[in-house]
Amino acid sequence: MDLLYSYVASHSIAISAGILILAYIFIATEKIPKVTIALLGAGLTIFLGLVNQSKSTDGILNPHYFINFVDFSVIFLLVSMMIIVLISTKSGMYNWIANELLKKTKGHPVKALVVLGVFTAVASAFLDNVTTVILVLPITFVVSRQLDIDPVPYLITEVFASNIGGTATLIGDPPNIIIGSAAGFSFMDFVYELTSPIIVILAAVLFAMYLFFRHNLKTTPEKMAIVEHIDNSKTITDKALMIRSVIVLTLVITGFVLHDITHIDTYLVAMLGAGVLLLFEKPNEIFEKVEWNTILFFIGLFIIIGGLEASGGIKLMAQWILDVTQGSQAAAGMLILWASGLISGVIDNIPYTATMSPMLVEISKVMGAEYTHPLWWCLSLGACLGGNLTIIGAAANVVVSEQAAKDGHPISFMRFMKYGSVTVLISLILSTVYIYLKYLR
Repeated sequence: MDLLYSYVASHSIAISAGILILAYIFIATEKIPKVTIALLGAGLTIFLGLVNQSKSTDGILNPHYFINFVDFSVIFLLVSMMIIVLISTKSGMYNWIANELLKKTKGHPVKALVVLGVFTAVASAFLDNVTTVILVLPITFVVSRQLDIDPVPYLITEVFASNIGGTATLIGDPPNIIIGSAAGFSFMDFVYELTSPIIVILAAVLFAMYLFFRHNLKTTPEKMAIVEHIDNSKTITDKALMIRSVIVLTLVITGFVLHDITHIDTYLVAMLGAGVLLLFEKPNEIFEKVEWNTILFFIGLFIIIGGLEASGGIKLMAQWILDVTQGSQAAAGMLILWASGLISGVIDNIPYTATMSPMLVEISKVMGAEYTHPLWWCLSLGACLGGNLTIIGAAANVVVSEQAAKDGHPISFMRFMKYGSVTVLISLILSTVYIYLKYLR
């Protein structure tokens, strides 16, 4: 074993990079569940000594102790928000809001497309994308059947809107949670920096989807009247739970907004909110529905990347970026934005962001926080918006495509990419204009 550890120590960068690359490949191929890959990779990283198994040796703390690389502020924020969303969803409040908005469209197919898109985007800014599309899918299928319209235009628009809307806030998409923790950004930092470009991008994409699907969005006045008079009286299944959920969600979001004044971290605000709602629930029933696969995937991924960080590989990557761009902030920003957008359309944007974040931390150490500030937003915009490129680019895409196939309306890989490529191109061009005008000119 000593010989093995000696060899690993001499080639730590290559071995840790190899483990990360293999993990990427297996995650992208989806032959093995990604949580399995993450835990295997993490176990191998610890076993080979790329990170330390023990907290201390001879009374001296190990700086490369594997737990040090797990960002628990990300973990606790994810778990707490999952609990809040799971409990509040039980009341039916989100479906009630969606139905009320649809009634206001009076069943007009184009207005319904816009309303469903905007609702999905706004909801995704505060709920995770998968939860949002799961909420809106049944409503979409009901509306499309009543209007006698192919649901695919609505489903594709909702997926794009979900990934776009999730980009606007700290809690909207997991990559933003990773970025926020690594860069020290607050909830309001994301709102200030990303909300305005996201509104413009969403409007442009919705208009593009209208142009693509306008010939499919036609129905009769009689069918429109059915949607206009949807019975929404029984959608709220638990009024007491709805009231509790609204109060807690309002307080949690307020806590996020006031972070710069109170200095209470977002994960702690979310934990308190989740704890209050759990007081009225059976915790075991809620915990059974928490996406523990996602949580364990994050933990395993942090450890794998920790191996590369401990070996000095992340520092080398940061230096490579600076060498290629010759220290140009504009060149680095555009490289990160467009590379992130294209790569995230092919592989999961979570491991990509988790790898890039420590690299930007290293760049910040060399070039300073002011130089790196716009690069974080380039990473966020590219990683989150790039997920619209392909049907496997984001978890919400996969969920919608599977449900569409079950409902008898399959969406092929190439059909999705036809619209996805236009959406990502629009998103990245508008993001480029925004980043350039605000930071790089």
